[in-house]
Amino acid sequence: MDTIAQIRQTIAEEFRQFENLYEQTMRSENVVLDQVLRYISAKRGKQLRPTLVLLAAKLCREVSDKSVRTAVAMEMLHNASLVHDDVVDGSAMRHGVPAVHERWSNKVAVLVGDWMLSRVIGALGEIRNAQILTIVSRMARALTSGELIQLHAGNSMWIGEKQYFDIIGKKTAELFAACTEAGAVSAGASSRQQTAMRTYGYELGLIFQLKDDVLDYSDSEELGKPTMGDIRDGKATLPLLIALDRAPKDESAHIREIAEELNSQQRSLSAQTQSEIEQEIKNFVMRYDGVRYAYQQMRTHKNKAEEALRIFHDSETKQALLNLLDYIISRLY
Repeated sequence: MDTIAQIRQTIAEEFRQFENLYEQTMRSENVVLDQVLRYISAKRGKQLRPTLVLLAAKLCREVSDKSVRTAVAMEMLHNASLVHDDVVDGSAMRHGVPAVHERWSNKVAVLVGDWMLSRVIGALGEIRNAQILTIVSRMARALTSGELIQLHAGNSMWIGEKQYFDIIGKKTAELFAACTEAGAVSAGASSRQQTAMRTYGYELGLIFQLKDDVLDYSDSEELGKPTMGDIRDGKATLPLLIALDRAPKDESAHIREIAEELNSQQRSLSAQTQSEIEQEIKNFVMRYDGVRYAYQQMRTHKNKAEEALRIFHDSETKQALLNLLDYIISRLY
């Protein structure tokens, strides 16, 4: 049994209910649409968002039908945003297979993402809870805002640490926070419990993205996507930004120059030249402890997430959420 399956043990039956409903929801009578939906469903990733919804509900009280439907809505919204993001970013791979826009076309990807968002609205309508609708609406606005901030910053990949955290807070942490907060609401949690679960989810989301950015400098073959993809896409993440701040100005200037070259001229660069540039940037980040700093930040946010859970009595579900923090930090892909 893998780590995520162990973490889900306390909600095993509820998670099966989620999977069954999600499977039903991701179907269409339209042949082309159904084919794409099945393609998306075949590679679901870790399904952390629905797991968080159900664990939050279980910790606060119990998992209800509203909780399961909320989990379905969150997972579908997440996957719809990935389909759209891959079009915006031009990402060729997703979970180790060609992205939807690569397998079909940009038009198909956008339309399928739109269809999935319409199903999210339908699922939320069936829940009949205004507070959950408000949480999801707020989160969706944050996701869009974060993407636009990143696109605007894309005119120059050299953002500051504060802006970096603003972007990952909106693009990643807000979704995690919405999952845990909505999960708590679906179980009829108190206002204090809802706030605690939102804080836990937000901090976990920051950790998740920090680790994702660290993995971009790894050599793991399990990632399902090429490493150094952020630099090729014109995005400088925390490990590199910190290394640039710490290095001598002339060395930082050189790294900026070759990183921009990798971003703007990657199609014209030979495979060997591209590999050499990537390795030079990796070595630079390691030399100035950019990755180590990112891990320090993960531990800081882990402490905040653990503190948020202190209001809850010890239980298997609480331990599962604590274990999830350790898993996110130690994961290899």
